[in-house]
This record gives sequence, structure tokens and C-alpha cells, in this order.
Amino acid sequence: MLDLLPLLGTWRPAASGQRCAVATVVGADGSVPRPVGTSMLVAETGEVLGSLSGGCVEGTVVEVALEAMRDGGTRREFFGYSAEDAFAAGLTCGGGLEIHIEPLGPEPNRLRLDSLHGLTGHPGRGAALIRRVDAGGSGAVVVPDPATFQVLRSAELAVLLAHGGPADAGTLMLAAAAQVEPLLRQGRTGLVRLAREDCLPEPVTLLVESRLPAARLLVFGANDFGAALVPAAKLLGFRVTLCDARPAFARQDRFSAADEVVAAWPHRYLAEEAQAGRLDSRTAICLLTHDPKFDVPLLQSALSLDVAYVGAMGSRSSHRGRLEALRRAGVADEDLARLHSPIGLDLGAVTPEEVAVSIIAELVATRSKTAGLAQGSVSLKDATGPIHHYAGAPVRQEAPWT
Repeated sequence: MLDLLPLLGTWRPAASGQRCAVATVVGADGSVPRPVGTSMLVAETGEVLGSLSGGCVEGTVVEVALEAMRDGGTRREFFGYSAEDAFAAGLTCGGGLEIHIEPLGPEPNRLRLDSLHGLTGHPGRGAALIRRVDAGGSGAVVVPDPATFQVLRSAELAVLLAHGGPADAGTLMLAAAAQVEPLLRQGRTGLVRLAREDCLPEPVTLLVESRLPAARLLVFGANDFGAALVPAAKLLGFRVTLCDARPAFARQDRFSAADEVVAAWPHRYLAEEAQAGRLDSRTAICLLTHDPKFDVPLLQSALSLDVAYVGAMGSRSSHRGRLEALRRAGVADEDLARLHSPIGLDLGAVTPEEVAVSIIAELVATRSKTAGLAQGSVSLKDATGPIHHYAGAPVRQEAPWT
């Protein structure tokens, strides 16, 4: 549902006050096109925002959503592949989707469009939704700041869990605190099932969707490689800062895609951001300057921080020289092992744009920890031999800028 928030303001049915229902994937089995948490809004006129399967089941979901708006009830529908009835609504990919359909509105225990609009006003703090999606369940708690939300202090969540009659709401709140808060803090989407003490067979089921503020990427170096990396990182959702000590270089129009452009000594700027608490364990740092007077003090500071990624551009010989300088400066070997240098995955990149792709690929592999490197990609820091591989011609020497 959170993925639809940026589009709500321009979606005509929402702006005109039409009745709507939300259809959400709450179960996925086998090969399916979209994951749990994917949502589609349906207006009373039949207009839709978003999609659930790329077209396989949307028509039937719209019909069920219109029925739900007419009678005010929630629905759970399952769609799979049926070889016996090729014309039935289902998934040709062979998987199965379970869809929860709920009307929106001002009634108690209903998700409201105006509450969703309110979430778009807090981009710097992230946003989250906690929705009740078990059979007959409905309603939601809107969480403007998932990093600080405390389940046991939420009267709204207590009401949501008590809706439908479970007498053990206190026990459910304790169980929810243990399972919901980690999802909120990590910016993840997932189902939380809470066992109930009454005779009903289905547990209370919550769908938690959480989005944290964009992770930061600090790019040090106003050069061709920085100009290529900044827009590439923006595509991945990073909040990108470009920093260079030379104002005439930093303030070129080609860096306008960056969220911030800073003219300052790199290590001083990094220290100020760390001291102000504006860096966290998701932050990535890319050093593209290959100038010892910038590189060594910046890396000395960066490798002392709890950040997700520190990468530095340079040839293997310049990397060896940097390591020696950092050791002389007192950086421990275990911290040096965190340095991705030469920067990027070994994709055979040559141009600044290709190098940007290799850096982005390593960022994705590092962030996911189960992708990229685990699937056979080789980081340049773990490889040997020349960095560049020119087709049709021998590599005579390592280019000093990568």
C-alpha cells in the first residue's frame, strides 16, 4: 500500500471523494508476479490504481472489490492456476495469490484515505501501516515514524487487535511488540500471526508495511565518475550527497541530480555529519578522488564509523599505497578489511557510466547480502590482475583513475 502513496494526490477518484476499496496480496505461493504487501486501489467507478499480478486476476478482483463496497464487508480470495478451467481467473505462472479486499471509509476500524494522505507529509521520517487482514479483519494503524513507534503504548493498535472479540488483547499486544517492532525498525514488509486463546481457528493476522527514510550515499569527488554515479544511485532510491573540496568543480550543473552538493574538505564534512547523527548503519560512502591528501584522512574517518559500505576508487598499486598510509595512521587490519577497493564488481567496466554500474552492483550486493556476490559475481577487491579488460587489444597498464 505504501508504494501507492506518491500517486494518491493525482489519482482522480481519491481527489474527488469517491468510495474506494483496497486489495492486497497477503499470501503468495510458488511463482508469483508480486510479493506480499502489493496493493491495488479500486474506486466505485471501477477505476484502479496499481496492480497485483500484471493482468491475470485484476478483473475479478475489481468485481469483488465493488461487491465489498456495496455491502461493507471484507473478502479473502485465492487465485491459482487451474489446468481444468483455462478460462478461469488465475495465474499462468503456476503460483497462487491470496488477496485481502477491504472497503475504505470513515467507519470505525476502517482504513481512511485522508490518513494515507497524511503519511506523505513525513518523507524524512519514513512511514508504516499496520493492517488487520485475517478473515473478517479490517482496519489499520497509521505510523508516521516507524523508528520510534512502540506497540505497547499504542491505544489504536490495542483497539485493532480487540476488534472482532478476542478477549486476550493484552497477550496479543505483548506478542505483537516482539514481532511488529523489528519489521518497523528495519523498514520491511511482512505478516505477523498472533495466536488467540478463543475457539476461532485463524490467528489474528497483521500485515506490517514499513518504509524508512532513504539511505544516504556520500559521493566524494566531483569528476566524470561522480557525475555518472549520482543519477545511477538516485534510481536505487539513495539520498545522494556530492562533496568536493573544490567549489568550482562541485558546483557544476552536471551534479544537479544530487540531493545536496557540498564544497568542503571531505574528512571534515564526514566528521560533521557523523557528529550530528546524520549517518547510520545503512549509509554508503564512495571515494572517487584518488588524491592522498583527501583519501587517507577521509578513509581513516569512514572506516571508524558504523556504515554499510566504504568504497574507494584507484588502481591496485594506489590501493596498496593507501593501505600502507592507513596502517601508519593507526587503522586496524579488521577495519581495512571493510574497505571495497578497487571499488565495484568486476564487470569489465571502462567508461564512467560503466564504472557507475559496477559500483551500484556492489552496493546492491552488499546491501542484500544474498544477491550478487553470493550468486557468483566477483568483487574487484577479491580478484587479481588488471581491472580493465579491453576487447581486441592487450591491456598495457592499469589506468590510474579506477
